[in-house]
Amino acid sequence: MLIREAHAVDAAAIARVHVDSWRTTYAGILPSDFLASLSYVEREQFWSRALSAPSRSSFICVAEDEEGRIVGFSSGGPERGGDLAYKGELYAIYVLAQCQRRGIGSRLTAAVVRRLVEQDIDSMLLWVLADNPSRGFYETLGARRIGEKAVDVGGIEVTEVAYGWSSLQQLTNLGA
Repeated sequence: MLIREAHAVDAAAIARVHVDSWRTTYAGILPSDFLASLSYVEREQFWSRALSAPSRSSFICVAEDEEGRIVGFSSGGPERGGDLAYKGELYAIYVLAQCQRRGIGSRLTAAVVRRLVEQDIDSMLLWVLADNPSRGFYETLGARRIGEKAVDVGGIEVTEVAYGWSSLQQLTNLGA
């Protein structure tokens, strides 16, 4: 498994992982018509723009299997909500269902942590749907639940939970 920086040519593969992961992870949590309406084309356009932004402060990493197929991705950068205690944020992390529980998520998280540390950012948070069945992953990495908020996703109100690490030091050897 290769974890590497994403490139603009990876946008379609990242979009596929993004849409497929939402459809498997959030089945029974979010409306089925919403999940069915997720578009590979729209996600590809989103990721293409994100990967092509010349002065972006965020970064995107991918997990590539032995055949060169992208099976997961993570993105992160400076915290976006104005939180005073947490300076970095894990914006997204998705791994195809059939590739989970192989350490890929840990390695993708580690890639974000390394990039944040390179930018002298020493703390990190993330937001995850409260009903996400993979939420315990963050707890196993030592994250502490630090908040929650209601958000609209797919036309319904759901709860997002924030997890945080006040020090990234504990994650610097993750996935090694």
